[in-house]
Amino acid sequence: MVDGYRIEPNSNLEGANLLGANLLGANLHGANLDRSNLHAANLRGASLYGASLHGADLSNAILIDANLIDANLEGANLQGANLHGADLHGANLHGANLSFSTLEGADLSYANLEETNLHYANMRGVSLRRVNSADINPPIANPTIANPKKTRPANANLSRTNLQYSKLQYANLAGSDMTASDLTASDLHGADLHGANLKNANLQYSNLHGADLRGSDLQGADLHGADLHGANLHEADLHDSNLSRANLSRANLSRADLTATNLTAANLHAANLTATNLTNADLTAARLTIAYLADVNLTCANLTAADMTGADLHDSNMTNTNLKNTLMPDGTKHE
Repeated sequence: MVDGYRIEPNSNLEGANLLGANLLGANLHGANLDRSNLHAANLRGASLYGASLHGADLSNAILIDANLIDANLEGANLQGANLHGADLHGANLHGANLSFSTLEGADLSYANLEETNLHYANMRGVSLRRVNSADINPPIANPTIANPKKTRPANANLSRTNLQYSKLQYANLAGSDMTASDLTASDLHGADLHGANLKNANLQYSNLHGADLRGSDLQGADLHGADLHGANLHEADLHDSNLSRANLSRANLSRADLTATNLTAANLHAANLTATNLTNADLTAARLTIAYLADVNLTCANLTAADMTGADLHDSNMTNTNLKNTLMPDGTKHE
């Protein structure tokens, strides 16, 4: 008993006032806690497997190592909650408020994050594998073709979130706001990020192999050393971003905006750069072997010591382009 409420599995605690209650290790498996008040409650190590917490107030609650597998947290308020190491596998967080929460080391695999607010959340090392996309297919051979079985966009608010070293393989984060988030060394292999806002995000050394970034906003993003092999960046905005030493081999960058982008020592082998804007881009020592550069705009771009052997420059604009020591498509070095 806690404040007159019987705490046990499958209990009906709808609307219960458990403000600040000590529920350390409690077994609330399958309990109905819809619209309950659990503000600042201690639920450390508690079992809430399959529990319903629709619209519940869990702000500032302690949920460290809690079991929230398949829990329904739709519309719940988890602002400032501590979910360090919590298991949220398959949880429904549609419309939940997790701003300023701690989710470090939590498991959010297969969770529904549609319209979830994770503004300023700490998600370092979190697992978001296949989040909101349980029926997603394995990565397709041609990244320019959309996967028809992907679910609708998540539209999650992940702005200014700490996602360092996170596991986000095949996550559906299309249309999500990830402005200025820290995704250093995160694994986004095959993730759906089309239309996402990643402006000023830190993606250094991240794995974006085969990711879908069509139409995404990556202005000012730091992608130094990132792996974008086979990624789809069609019509993406990479204006003033940092792609130095990034692997963009076989990536689709058609009609992308790479104005003033840093591509020094980047690998663009066999990349598709059709009608791409590379005005004022720095491609010093970049590898552009057999890249497709038809109709590309290279006005005032720096291609010093770049390798363009076998590249297709059909109808490209190279006005005032710096080609010092560049290996041209025919294999000759430009003096």
